[in-house]
Amino acid sequence: MVISELLIGLHPVIKAFLCGSISGTCSALLFQPLDLLKTRLQTLQPAYHGSKRIGMVSLLYKVVRTESLLGLWKGISPSIARCVPGVGIYFGTLYYMKQYFLLEQSPTALQSVLLGIGSRAVAGVCMLPITVVKARYESGKYGYESVHGALKNIYRTEGHRGLFSGLTATLLRDAPFSGIYLMFYNQTKKVVMKDELDTAFIPFVNFSCGAFAGILASLVTQPADVIKTHMQLSPEKFRRIDQTVTIIFKNSFSLQDYGLVGFFHGGVPRALRRTLMAAMAWTVYEEMMAKMGLKS
Repeated sequence: MVISELLIGLHPVIKAFLCGSISGTCSALLFQPLDLLKTRLQTLQPAYHGSKRIGMVSLLYKVVRTESLLGLWKGISPSIARCVPGVGIYFGTLYYMKQYFLLEQSPTALQSVLLGIGSRAVAGVCMLPITVVKARYESGKYGYESVHGALKNIYRTEGHRGLFSGLTATLLRDAPFSGIYLMFYNQTKKVVMKDELDTAFIPFVNFSCGAFAGILASLVTQPADVIKTHMQLSPEKFRRIDQTVTIIFKNSFSLQDYGLVGFFHGGVPRALRRTLMAAMAWTVYEEMMAKMGLKS
């Protein structure tokens, strides 16, 4: 209540940015372990687990046993550094685009896709250096002591190309995810909320619609996430998207499963994280916007 009163005098786009930042912070803190498991599953080497591919539960146990329970939150600093402004930029841009192009009208399915893609592209480009640091933190292969130190180290050793490694793959993952997610989210809400619902049920409906949209969007964009992770962790080896696709398909790590299966490693924890994180972010965002009298 106090926060809402403090935000009343701000520009609506700034309000949307702050609401998005708060929702992003909550979801990042809760679901960071799933992101770490996803990154580890995508980049495990044979020496780490022998000839068999390790599963999510086994990896979870191994991380807790060797790195402690807090090891599951490795990379939380760059996650917060990315999500707080990143989700804020996304929601702020989305709000601005909706007000500028739609003039309070409800978006169609195609308009939802375009709004989601445009907003995520802006946020993705702005926050990519932090995304690179986050992926490297989570992999356990780099000994960075701080986000600022990591950024300086990458720039000194790899130049600006290192800070923006995997840009195309990141946009191919995030922009379609956001576009598909927003389309499914808006369309599902239109179907579910045809009749007037009790106010108490609205957050539950928002979360359920968000979860449904997140599962579908995660499945479609999983291959791009695998490609992005490899390009950001080993830019000297994975220089181009076509080259990375070829290496993953040919199973350069000599694992038992290969081919198209390689593009879906880490799919379960990523789908869980992206689905729950997006659903929570949208639920918190819409509730906060409603309290400030703004249409999300």
